[in-house]
Amino acid sequence: MTTDARNAPVFEMRKTLSMSNILIAGATGYIGGRLRIPLEAAGCRVRCLARKPDHLEPRVGPHTEVVRGDVLDYDSLVSALRDVDCAYYLVHSMGSSNSFEELDRAGAENFGRAARKVGLRRIVYVGGLGDKQGELSPHLRSRHEVGEILRESGVPVVELRASIVIGSGSLSFEMVRALVERLPVMVTPRWVSIPAQPVAIDDLLAYLVSAMEMDLPGNPIFEIGGGEVVTYGELLREYARQRNLRRLMIPVPVLTPRLSSLWLGLVTPLYARVGRKLIESIYHPTVVRDDTALKTFDIRPMGVRDAIARALRNEDQEFAQTRWSDPASAAVESLDWGGSRFGNRLVDSRTISVRRSVPDAFSPIRRIGGETGWYYGDWLWQLRGFLDLLVGGAGMRRGRTRRDGIAVGDTLDCWRVEAFEPDRRLRLAAEMKLPGRAWLEFEVEEIPDGSLIRQTAIFDPVGLAGLFYWYGIYPLHKAVFHGMLRGIANESAVEGLTRS
Repeated sequence: MTTDARNAPVFEMRKTLSMSNILIAGATGYIGGRLRIPLEAAGCRVRCLARKPDHLEPRVGPHTEVVRGDVLDYDSLVSALRDVDCAYYLVHSMGSSNSFEELDRAGAENFGRAARKVGLRRIVYVGGLGDKQGELSPHLRSRHEVGEILRESGVPVVELRASIVIGSGSLSFEMVRALVERLPVMVTPRWVSIPAQPVAIDDLLAYLVSAMEMDLPGNPIFEIGGGEVVTYGELLREYARQRNLRRLMIPVPVLTPRLSSLWLGLVTPLYARVGRKLIESIYHPTVVRDDTALKTFDIRPMGVRDAIARALRNEDQEFAQTRWSDPASAAVESLDWGGSRFGNRLVDSRTISVRRSVPDAFSPIRRIGGETGWYYGDWLWQLRGFLDLLVGGAGMRRGRTRRDGIAVGDTLDCWRVEAFEPDRRLRLAAEMKLPGRAWLEFEVEEIPDGSLIRQTAIFDPVGLAGLFYWYGIYPLHKAVFHGMLRGIANESAVEGLTRS
């Protein structure tokens, strides 16, 4: 794989790998879900193991197979592994309310037995960094034990032991994000000074692909990490720097792992039980002590600054590719009030159907802004523009770049056109002064009785000010978004009558 700070990762796979049948156990998890994409792009024959296949099937590629199975069900594993050459084992039970060590042990034993029975050629497993000579947390100890159990099966195993993973959506990165975004002043426990060697998700994926395709005899264990060793405090400060947030950290020595996990449960999206297991692991250094991986793999992992920058940038790309017509998307967290959440982004998405053709339904969207207005509450839009002018923003006076037609880069009052697909999609980026970034997107698709219009407002809040802004005026936004979509639907009906 080749990477730099600006470009997406490029995976260069050998033909033998692309012709292999590969199973991913843990395909619905963070790493497994990311790994599936480059394997599919390289033409690999991928099979995903899932307890609920119907949740995963809408998100996989057209040639990827999803099979029902559970690592706690031996018979299902034998069936799923038949005709498979190699497998990734990316399963853990840290989120379980039961004894995760026992569940992890049983799952690894079942998988190893099934792999030996079907004659699997290789298992690639991701474990956790940690010095076995010292004290390990229950989570890290279980990660090491799983690797040992898989090796005892007799099937060749490549184990990659990693520190925390930096990538939008990863557990550790979301913890860092939530802490920095929500707490201007942080009372930080001892674990903030513990050293770690975070690895970017792109680099971890590169190691996973290489570990499957390279000739690695025996059962090698590789310690992998990012380009530098940092403390968790330095990780928090770097995220704050890239988000232009000032944060004060006050260290205290008295917060135990249990109290820290309860604290995390209050200020972050982590469940307390997951937070406690994570904190117990954080209390132990996770740094690379054996540099064999750097000598074996042609991978030079990036440092923390580039990893965080890429995570934030990739989140924009992932969000742009998401379609809100799929409510089962694992990336979206529904909220009872205030819309939905995708990572750090807050979303208000709503649809309406009209008995009109797609061109008729899209026509009002194509003319939006300027003299046409915004189809609801134009005086509210003008008031918002006036307030924006008072603080040095663009206001609503710019109108439209062109009276008819739209092109990427055009201005529409206080918005700029970021994406445009005729009769299908319009995406606007806000240029008003906001405690964050905002987008407004319209999509039209054909349905049996006419067209479906989807309107999505997206906000990426920065710090507490951004959260206060979104939730503070959400009742007003909700009324405006509802009225605007209704206005577009009504106008499309008029457009259809005019054309007919």
